[in-house]
Amino acid sequence: MPGSRSCWTRCAEAGFAARGPYAAGVPAPYDEWMRLALAEARLALATGDVPVGAVVVAADGAVLGRGHNAREARSDPTAHAEVVAIREAAAGRGDWRLTGTSLVVTLEPCTMCAGATVLSRVDRLVYGAVDEKAGAVGSLWDVVRDGRLNHRLEVVGGVLAEDCAELLRDFFRDRRRPR
Repeated sequence: MPGSRSCWTRCAEAGFAARGPYAAGVPAPYDEWMRLALAEARLALATGDVPVGAVVVAADGAVLGRGHNAREARSDPTAHAEVVAIREAAAGRGDWRLTGTSLVVTLEPCTMCAGATVLSRVDRLVYGAVDEKAGAVGSLWDVVRDGRLNHRLEVVGGVLAEDCAELLRDFFRDRRRPR
């Protein structure tokens, strides 16, 4: 049963828990960045969108782009949090190449978003909750580390995973309640 193992256990089994300074216990800004992404995710609730949020952060810690799911709000199937944040960061930078940045997202990216992350040349992907049904960073596929692609990136998974998962669980529980 998917809920019987913790997010950290699933991340460790997928090979994520041992990657990066976060897993090694060295202080890193990932929690702070994930809290920004969680704040973005909560903005999606106002439009009935699935609460997923993302931020693109420069090496100096400056936030270059923010996004939350807006598929319902925009009637746009590509308006996933990651794509929205990547577009904003690229526009602000005036360059589609986002080298030297980290994409921080509350849910493991889908194939579209993992592909956009690779194509935008992000250096690091930090995510919270594992997406066992559509995740493309180790759960179903591993797009971002596929050796056949021209760019691979560092992955740090499981950051504030329980907080991220709880927001999603609450959203779907509320949607299933009889009205």
